[in-house]
This record gives sequence, structure tokens and C-alpha cells, in this order.
Amino acid sequence: MALSLAKHASLSALRGPVVVVVMDGVGLGREDAGNAVYLARTPTLDRLRRGPSMALRAHGTAVGLPSDDDMGNSEVGHNALGAGRVFDQGAKLVNAALESGTLFAGDAWKKAVAQARSGGTLHLLGLLSDGNVHAHQDHLFALLRRAADEGVQHARIHALLDGRDVPETSALVYIDALEAVLGELRARGFDYQVASGGGRMTTTMDRYEADWSMVERGWNVHVRAEGRAFHTLREAVETLRKELPGIGDQNLPSFIVEGARPMAAGDAVLLWNFRGDRAIEISRAFEDRGTFKGFDRGTVPDVFFAGMMQYDGDLKLPTNFLVAPPEIDRTLAEYLSAAGVHQLAISETQKFGHVTFFWNGNRSQPHPGETWVEIPSDLRPFEERPWMKAAEITDRLIDELRSGSYRHARVNYANGDMVGHTGAHDAAVLAVEAVDLQLARLLPVIDALGGALLVTADHGNADEMYEWDKKAKAFSCGPDGAPRPKTSHTLNLVPLHLYAPERPDLTLETATGSGEAAAGLGNIAATVLALLGYAAPEGYLPSLV
Repeated sequence: MALSLAKHASLSALRGPVVVVVMDGVGLGREDAGNAVYLARTPTLDRLRRGPSMALRAHGTAVGLPSDDDMGNSEVGHNALGAGRVFDQGAKLVNAALESGTLFAGDAWKKAVAQARSGGTLHLLGLLSDGNVHAHQDHLFALLRRAADEGVQHARIHALLDGRDVPETSALVYIDALEAVLGELRARGFDYQVASGGGRMTTTMDRYEADWSMVERGWNVHVRAEGRAFHTLREAVETLRKELPGIGDQNLPSFIVEGARPMAAGDAVLLWNFRGDRAIEISRAFEDRGTFKGFDRGTVPDVFFAGMMQYDGDLKLPTNFLVAPPEIDRTLAEYLSAAGVHQLAISETQKFGHVTFFWNGNRSQPHPGETWVEIPSDLRPFEERPWMKAAEITDRLIDELRSGSYRHARVNYANGDMVGHTGAHDAAVLAVEAVDLQLARLLPVIDALGGALLVTADHGNADEMYEWDKKAKAFSCGPDGAPRPKTSHTLNLVPLHLYAPERPDLTLETATGSGEAAAGLGNIAATVLALLGYAAPEGYLPSLV
């Protein structure tokens, strides 16, 4: 279907480019000692707040998640930003497929079970938590119980530890839940055991090819069964915590559990993560039989591999999957491309796929007239360099805007999220200040070009750096009396600021007129189109200008 855009009925296009700035992980939280956004010195954001501003929903049903108790994340947030509509997303789709039984009726599940029942072992790999951003432990438990019901005798779990989308040192809670399920199944006579593990930021779950060594460490423990051995998963966590005081679950070294055996021909491997960005590289390691260059895999076992979902629809990766991903069509970028509008997407490696792949509805290649620019990220702990590559991103963005080549640009500053995930409070303050400084550099450029900035966030994170006890209405503290660090996203609203110096008549209005929280990230696409002089296409959420 050929796409086309109609002229806006009342708004003419701005003279200059329309730029969307995504301050990753910068939400609107309680104004207290745990809010790095509130504590940061942000003269530029303060200035923007005095202009057209409002709050947006960036979590739960507003971004296609099962309930409003589900925190937003970068995947669903950028999908909504780029699509202009809300699509049911990973967790919701998996829940529905489990409840209806369609997951177990699909070819991928049937092939995995058939292979495991023919003398092989069923391996289940994924993030062990209920964070519901990349995975949910209940999905794993459902797969294990169904495998047992269908007569799979041998199963091995390769558990990646979270501490990022859930409390920093909560792994034992999830380990106990897993062991309860395994105990239940072993009591029925099934050989179901944990085989390997590691923290998600050391093992397996790299993204955007930032650090293939993470994937290699995962491959060595999951596939080759090579690594430091412990009697149990619990022992591994408890021992490593004692040896590495202060370490969070996400950074625990990789390990195997005694009795682990290398994966072998005839085995089946299911990756139970539903989110794609941190699942693509390990999927490539299993599926690429020819040109793989990520690391030396050694002998690649001939296993049947499937993902919970297909993580890259363009690359058809993986070939086999349990649940079909959302089919996101008619994205903002696609409409603008069809209209001949040149677009720029730019970020550093850590968020590059967010403003490209996710923004474009999970498309891995740019549209005609669309330029993608990646600024390589540092391979250093984010709390040690909280400014990350914000300055370098802005350098390039300013050069590109001044070239006059683009009518629309989108940029993601990763600082608030990546540093927020470390739990390092003071570093998070600096991270927010680093983003504010870059906004200060952008305003004069927008002034000169006669364009507009839309400044928002994909979800919260740095706005809550301490765990909050809802019952006590106070910070949750550890044995030393200090507040417990919080490393996960938040349920808070996110800001939206409009800066259009040549159009002081423009204001931000709510989508329904029922309050600021009525609008969400999905309204941004139509807002961009309006500033470019176009009407929103049929089915898009309404513009906020």
C-alpha cells in the first residue's frame, strides 16, 4: 500500500527541522533525596518547563503492556514513539498465547518437544525475574510444566540474573521460586536442573554488538559447560556476593552448576526472553552456520533453537519462535520517507537500535531518505563516566542539522537510563546534568534554523534511585541504615517540552482534555507531523499541538 500524507488543516510547516529528543530514563518522580532528576542542576530543562510542557504516560497499557502495574521500557516506548499508535507488546502477547494454549500448538514448541523426547535435552535460557521488561519467570515455569506434561525427561535451565529491572540484590527470591518448581517436577520423576548462569550485564545479554565478550562468556557456560562450578545456583550467588562485596546481581560473573554437560546434537534450546535487543546476538551465535564473526564458538552443536518471539523481523531471526511479535506498520518514518522528507536518527551504541530498529517498528534497515548515525559507546562502567557520549552525539547532531539536509531528526541520550541502572545515585545526578548541558547546546541551533524541539523520555529511571517502601512512605534501608539503591525503571510519567521560538502561538494540549496523564508516547508521532505541516494519518493518536 502506497502511503501518503495530507497537509494539515490549520498548521503550516516550521521553517526549520523538527527534532525529537529522548532523554532515556528521565521521568517525573517525587521531589526527594532519591530523585536524581530533581537533584540535578538543570537550567535548560528549567527553562523548557516554563514554556509549553505536559506529562505523558510511558508505561503499562499506554505502551501495550498487560497492566498499568507494568513499567515501561525502551523497546515499547520507542515502538510507540515511532508508530503513533499502541500495539500489544511482548509480555502481553506471551501471556495471551499461554492462556489460550496457542503457544504450545505452534510448530516451534512441537519441534523442540519432539527433539527433546527423542533422546535429547531441553535447554531453557533467559532472564530469571519478574521484571517483565525482557522476560518473566512465570513464562519459564509454564514452559517447564508443559514440557513435563508432554513427557520431556531432561531439562536444563540457564539462568541470567537480573538486579536491573528488579531490586539490585533480589536474585535469591527468584532462585527460590525456580527451585520450588523444579522440586515439584523432580518429585514427578523428571530430571530438571539448573546448569549455568551469570549476571545479565556480564553474560549473554549484550546488544547492538557493543561487547561480544558478554555473549562469548554466556556461550562458554551455557553451550560448552566451561566455567567456575558451584553445587547450586543459590551457592553461586551467595559465594560470589561474599567474594565481591557490594556487587549487584546484574554484574555477577558467569558460572556453571556441577553436573552441567555441553549442549549436544539432538538437544533443543528455547530462549524465553521476549524482548529482542538483548536476545539477537545469542540467537545469531546459535543460528549462524557460516559467516559468524562475533567470537570463536568452537564446535557449534546441531541443536534446535527457538526464541520466545522473533527478535528481528527483517533478518527473520531466529528462524523458529514460539509467539509472533507485533506487526507494526505505517510508522512515522515510513510516512515521512514516502513524502520525501529526509530524516536523521542518531544515538550512541547503547541506544542506537532504539531510535532506529524499535522506532521503525522493528525494522533493521533505514527507509529511503533516512540516515542512521551510531556513535560508538565506551566499554566502561557507566557510573565511572556518566556523561557517556552525550557530547559526541550532540557534536554530530548539530553538524547534521546545520547542513540543512534533514527536516526531521530524532536523538536518544542514554545517560539517565544506563547510569540509573547502576544504582549509583551521585553518578545519576551527573548523568542528568550531562543531558541538560547538551540541550543547552541545541537551543541556539534551533533558534538559528527556525525549527522545533520536542523533549521527552521513553520511561523513568533516574527519577527513583532509592527503593521506596509504600507502606512506610519512606525509603527502604539496609542494615547499615542507608537507602537501598534502586536499579529498575519507574512507573512515573515523563515530561514533554516544546521549544519552537518562531511559533510562540503553539501550545501543548492533552489528547482528550481530561488531564495531562491522558496522553502518552504514542501521541508524539502525530505531533511531529503537525509541526512539519502534515495531518495525522488514519488510526494515529492525535497531535498534542
